[in-house]
Parts: sequence; C-alpha cells; structure tokens
Amino acid sequence: MSIKVAVRVRPFNQREIDLGAKCCVDMKGPMTTLLDFSKDGKNRDFTFDYSFWSHDGFREDENGVFVPENDKYADQQSVFNCLGKQVLDNAWQGYHCCLFAYGQTGAGKSYSMVGYGANKGIVPISMFEIFDRIRKNDNPAIEYEVNFSMLEIYNEKVQDLLVEIKQRPQQGLKVREHQKLGVYVEGLSKHPVDSYEAIEALVDEGNRNRTIGATMMNASSSRAHTIITLEFKQKEQVDKRKTEKLSVINLVDLAGSERAGKTGASGDRLKEGSAINTSLTVLGLVISKLAERENAKGKNTVIPYRDSVLTRILQNALGGNSKTIMICAISPATDNFDETLSTLRYADQAKKIKNKAVVNESEQDKMIRELKEENERLKTMLQSGKPGDSMNMGMGKFDCDYINNQSLLHSG
Repeated sequence: MSIKVAVRVRPFNQREIDLGAKCCVDMKGPMTTLLDFSKDGKNRDFTFDYSFWSHDGFREDENGVFVPENDKYADQQSVFNCLGKQVLDNAWQGYHCCLFAYGQTGAGKSYSMVGYGANKGIVPISMFEIFDRIRKNDNPAIEYEVNFSMLEIYNEKVQDLLVEIKQRPQQGLKVREHQKLGVYVEGLSKHPVDSYEAIEALVDEGNRNRTIGATMMNASSSRAHTIITLEFKQKEQVDKRKTEKLSVINLVDLAGSERAGKTGASGDRLKEGSAINTSLTVLGLVISKLAERENAKGKNTVIPYRDSVLTRILQNALGGNSKTIMICAISPATDNFDETLSTLRYADQAKKIKNKAVVNESEQDKMIRELKEENERLKTMLQSGKPGDSMNMGMGKFDCDYINNQSLLHSG
C-alpha cells in the first residue's frame, strides 16, 4: 500500500504581508497548483490524496477558534477527520502507524500537528479520540493498554523529552534494531496513561523541554525533530483464550528546512540549521530511493537509512511495516516559491512509496482471525445462495468448509 500524502497551505504571516507577497498556490479538490508569476513562467500541477486550503475563508470566533466561512477552508477538525481518524482506525485494526509533517521553517507544520491555543492540532485531537473510543467500548472481554513516549533529535542526538536535562546522557540515546521489535530507541522511557488528561500533562512536560529558537523566518522555530510514540495494545478474551494486537503510533513533527540567508541564523542557530538540513536531505534521499525501488530497474537499490538518526528511526514508516501518512505544509507566498516547489516535489516522490503493513498479532491469533473472516464470508455465501448447486445437494463444499472452520475455531 502506498504512503498517503496531503498538502496544506497556511495564511500569510506578517513578514509576507510586509513584503507585499502574492499568493502563488491554488487548490481544487486533491489538486495543488503552484502559480509561476515570472516572465514565461509555467504553472505546475500536483495531485495528492488530500489538498487542504487553509489560506483564507475563515473567521475567528469569541473563543479564538478559526471557523470556516466557505466550503473550501479546511480547519483543524477537517484535517483530523481526513488524516488523524485514519491513523486511529488503522491502530484499532492492529497496524503500526506513522503520521509526519514536513515543510520549510514557518510553513505551519507544528500548527497542523500540535495546534495553537483553541485550535488544537492532529496530535491532541487524536489523543482525546483514543480515550473517547476506549470509554465507549461496551465489550467487557476487551482491555486496552496505552504507553506514551516523547523524544527529540537535536544535532543528530536522540534525547528523551520526559527525562530532566541533567539526567540525560551527553551523547544521547542509542538507536538499535531487533529481529522482532524492529528499530527502537534504547532506554527511552515509557509512561502508562489511562486518560487524555494524563497524556496532556506529559505532552506539556515534553514541550517545555523541546529545543526551540527564534529566527527571522519563525519566532519559535523548532530546532529539533520531535516524535511522540503511543504503544497501543488491545487484549481480548476469545473462547477462553487471550488474544493481543499491538500498534505503535508515531506522530512526527519535523524541524523545518531552512536557508541561512533568509533565517538570518548564526552561531548555534546556524549549526542547528545545518544539522536539520542534513537530516532532511537524507530523508529526501531515502524517499527518492524508495520511489526508485518501485520501478523495475531499482529493485536492488540500497536505501541509506543509516545515514541519519531520523531516517533510522523512521525506517519502519518508510517502506516497512507501517501505514504512513505524510502532511506537507507550504507557504502561499511568492517569496517562498522555490521552497514550496521543492516541498511539492518531495511530496510527489513520497506518494510512490509502498509499505508492507501487516496486523501485529501472534501466528495463532492471526490464524483464528483469518478463520473467523473466512467463516463469515462462507456464512454470507450460504445465506445468499451463491454457492450454487451445493445448496441443493446436501452437504456441499461450502457447508463443509464452514463446519471445519467452526471446529478449528473452537479447538483453538
């Protein structure tokens, strides 16, 4: 299954308004068009799974919430309904999931992922929805377990955002790989949570420990990649035996790509920007190589996951066992035309990547689930009369299969 890709365009910021920038982006349905106002310029069309117009067509209500004034404007809830809901639906089925945001600094990634003020983003809405779904479960045989982790990758070092700075290892945490667990961060703390309020408190703690710094492009620019991980287990009692499904949900807010000339970065900010750009360059290369591998000629292509800590951690999400969604945030301003074009090309490559997501369960649980699904299919066929002559010939093949499946289920 291919990675799903969405693009979202934000309103002008004050800097772009002061520059008198024109809007160089248009959207119609899933199509995003980049308008080239230069002499002999040619507009460029891109088609994605979703194109979210959040540039204009809204008002702010008395609570500070941005309310749509027309059908074109995509508010925070609309974006969640299209993307975040898919993540949760996939997690409930037992798939690993990843949603990550990409774009230049100040393009609106953190707004889409986390939100500001009353306009909550995908992450907090998803977390509320998880516990709302758990609360509404009326099957006493099903139990849920949720563990929370939060890390950042700063200057190619992994740090646990829920550990006090003085207690963190100077060289950061190590990224390991396990035959069954896949890629993981050794020593990353896991915190059991049983409510939205518990997660909200941990997110607030982690955000206070994030590395941010002001640049000319963004007064609160993320200087590190941030990854929130939810380990979601479903345990169910089926015919006197316990089954378990596991989903690891990664919600990733990438630091923004940037040009030093525009951000005015120097000293530590310049060093940070260089590390950010290097990791994003490797991410772009991984995406490009994975897209190339989907072609017949690129089947033996080596994917450079190990060239960056970020791509190492995202290895499962890119070409591996995960259902992945990418949201690209873009500026609407002509001043950022080149960066927006680069982001759209990046997104266009990503939609070619195919992952190999499977339900994460034991072999015995998988067999029982498949037997149940086959049983339901055969039952439907028997009831509808589609098996044909077997319905009129005593016990036919479909009847036998149905009974055999029943026997296997009860013996399991």
